[in-house]
Parts: sequence; C-alpha cells; structure tokens
Amino acid sequence: MSQPRGNSREVIVETALRLFRERGYEATTMRAIAAEAGVSVGNAYYYFASKEALIQAYYDRAQAAHEEACRELLATETAFAARLSGVLKAWVQVSEPYHAFAVKFFKHAAEPDNPLSPFSRESSPVREAAISIYRRVVEGSKGRMDPDLRAELPELLWLMSMGIVLFWVHDNSPGCERTHRLIDVSVAMVDRLVGLSHLPGLRGITRDFLAAIHELRE
Repeated sequence: MSQPRGNSREVIVETALRLFRERGYEATTMRAIAAEAGVSVGNAYYYFASKEALIQAYYDRAQAAHEEACRELLATETAFAARLSGVLKAWVQVSEPYHAFAVKFFKHAAEPDNPLSPFSRESSPVREAAISIYRRVVEGSKGRMDPDLRAELPELLWLMSMGIVLFWVHDNSPGCERTHRLIDVSVAMVDRLVGLSHLPGLRGITRDFLAAIHELRE
C-alpha cells in the first residue's frame, strides 16, 4: 500500500470534524470520511485506526490552539485572577467553532469508560497538557497562597474547567455569554479562597480539604 500524501492527515481531520458536526458522531463512518476527503479507506486507516483516533486528533488540535491563545497572557499578566480568567475564556474562544459539534458529541465523552472521556487513559497526553496550562497559571502568579494548595491547584483548576465545559456544552445564550459570566463568578470565588488560604486561621481548613481530595483519588 502506498503512503498517502503529506497533507492527507489534515484533510481527513477537517473532513471528519465537518461530518461529525453535520451528521453526528455515530452516523459518520470511516468510509464516509474517506470518500468526502477524497482518499481511499485504506489511506484513512493509515493515519487513523478508528473514529476515536480522529477525536483524539481534534483534542490535540484544540489543545494546541488553546496554548497559543494563552501564550501572550501568561507571558505578561501576573495577577492570579486575570491569568485564570484569561485562560478559561481563551478556551471558550478557540472552541466556539465546535460548539454545535460538542452538543452532539458530549454524550460519548461523558461516559466514564469511553476512551474519548477526558479522564480516560487514551486522553492522558492531552489531559496532562491541559493541566500544564493551569500549572503555568499558578506558577506565574504573584499572589500568596498556601504552599500545599499551590502544588495541588493546577489539577483542581483543570477539574473546575471541566465543569465549565459541561456548562458551555448546554449554553445557548448569544456568544455563550452565560458561560463567560460563570467564568467571572467562579474565578472571583476561587481567587478569594486561594488568597485567604495562607492565613493561619484557614490553613487547617485548607489541609482538611486537600486531605479529602487525596482520599478521593485513592
């Protein structure tokens, strides 16, 4: 079997995402993707062993776009709230073209044992890359916070972002303005709690909270 052209991979991804949006994930076959992309079925499978692999490619693409959208903010802003808000809103911005697709697709990603779940083993590279953005949010912030909380905060912020993603999926307000409002409210609350975490009177509560998180991970 001859190897496909160098740009075929991107063409296949673009075609698959368009068909997923138009027809839905379940109704779109690899044969249909290959036909629309103008490649053979064998060439489609040369790059992607399954539709799940195509979604993982979408995850990779979205993650790269998010990192690029956050680059200047994280290089210049030092306030924790502004860094966190900017990163969350940048994700909404880069994901906007796929909003309709997310509504159709999320039921698959929400299944705990589905490889497309953001918590799955298959999604671990993208998950770790996403958490690393929140690690940069924390490490580049000048505000004081409990050191133990600082170590755990990147993953906790990523988990918060997953809740915002779920809200965004179902947000039909113009420009997803309700999601932006949720981000504003959530960031203000987290910023206040994080800013108080180093105070002597609240360190015990912070330790109890982190202990509960560790227990839930076991």
